[in-house]
Amino acid sequence: MRIFISTGEVSGDLQGSLLIAALQRQAITVGLEVDIVALGGDKMLAAGATLLGNTTRISSFGLLEAIPYILPTLQIQRQAIAYLKENPPDIVVLIDYMGPNLAIANYLHRHSPNIPIIYYIAPQVWVSTLTTGDTQKIIDVSDKILAIFPGEARYFEEKKANVTWVGHPLLDRMPEFPSREVARANLGIADDAISVALLPASRPQELKYLMPVIFQTAKLLQEKIPQINFWIPLSLEFYREKIEKALQEYGLQATVISGQQKEVLAAADLAITKCGTVNLELGLLKVPQVVLYRLHPFSYWVAMKILKVKFPFASPVNLMVMKEIVPEFIQERATAENLTQAAIELLLNTERKQQMQANYQEMRENMGEVGVCDRVASEIFKLAKSGK
Repeated sequence: MRIFISTGEVSGDLQGSLLIAALQRQAITVGLEVDIVALGGDKMLAAGATLLGNTTRISSFGLLEAIPYILPTLQIQRQAIAYLKENPPDIVVLIDYMGPNLAIANYLHRHSPNIPIIYYIAPQVWVSTLTTGDTQKIIDVSDKILAIFPGEARYFEEKKANVTWVGHPLLDRMPEFPSREVARANLGIADDAISVALLPASRPQELKYLMPVIFQTAKLLQEKIPQINFWIPLSLEFYREKIEKALQEYGLQATVISGQQKEVLAAADLAITKCGTVNLELGLLKVPQVVLYRLHPFSYWVAMKILKVKFPFASPVNLMVMKEIVPEFIQERATAENLTQAAIELLLNTERKQQMQANYQEMRENMGEVGVCDRVASEIFKLAKSGK
C-alpha cells in the first residue's frame, strides 16, 4: 500500500513522524507492506518515509513573511504533483500546511478523484480564517477530517463535514520525555539552579521577529537573577549560527543544544517560548511558560485592519480549553518589559506558578486518551481499503 503524506514546518514534521511510526506498527501487525512517500522533514525521513522534498526550512506565517518562500514552495508542489501523477497512492494524508496541501488536493480531486484524502490536523480555520471560503475548501477536498482539538471537531461538525475527534498526538510522545530529575542530571543542572528554556524559532522569520525580544528579556532576567541558566534547544541545526551570534551580541550566557529538546523542556523551571506545538509539550510537563508571537508590522496591520482577522487565543494550550491558562503577548504587547514581568512572577510567585500548573490539568483532560496515532493509522487503513 502506498501512502502519501504532505506537511510543512517543524511541528508538521514531528506529527508526521509520529504517524509514520504508528502506520508501520500496524502494518507489521496485519502483515501489510506500506510504502510511505512524503513532503516533510528530517524526522519523517528518519521514521521511514521517502522524502520528495524538505518543507521545514521554507515555512512561514504572515503576508510579507511568505514572499521569500513562494517559488521554493511552488517548486516542491510541482515535484509532488509530478510524482503523484506517475505513482498514484492508495490514500493521501494532509497535515496542516493549508496553501500547498489544498493545491495538491485540488489537483488530485480533478485528475484522480478515486484516491481518498484524509485531512489530519486541518488548518486552524476554526480559530481564525482569512477568507470565508477556506473552511469549505478544506471540506470539499477531504473525504475525512481527523480533528485533534475538541473545538476543531465541533466546528467541522457544525459545517456538516465528515469529521472524527481523535485526540492530540503529543500524548503519544510524552512517555519519551525523562523526568525532571533525570533530565537535570543528564544536563548537569544542579537541583537548586534556576533553568529557563528559551524557544525562539521553528520558522526562519522567527529568528528576526521573536529572537531579539526573547534575548532582551533574557538579558533583563540575567541582570535581576544572576544565578539563572538559559538553555536553547535547536528546532533545526540550521539555526545554530544565527542564534549563537545573537547571544554574543546580547552578552547572554546560554547553552545551545541539539538533539536534547526533551531533556531541556523537562528540566526547565520556566520557558519563554514562541507560540506553537511546544506550548502543549510544556503544559503536559507542567512547566510554567510565557508565550509570545510577532509578525512584520505591515503583515499584522493588514490582518487586523484590512482582513479583520480575529482570534480568541494564539497558544494551543489556551485553544484547547478556550480560556487563558498561559499568558500570551502578541505583537505590540510582546515587549521585553512585559515578558520579564510575567517571567519573574512565575519564577518567584509560588501561588501563580501552582495555579498555572493546576490549570494544565484541564488542558490535559481536553486532549483525549493515549493511542491517538494508532487511532489515526486505523482510520487511514480503513479508508484506503474501503475506497471513497
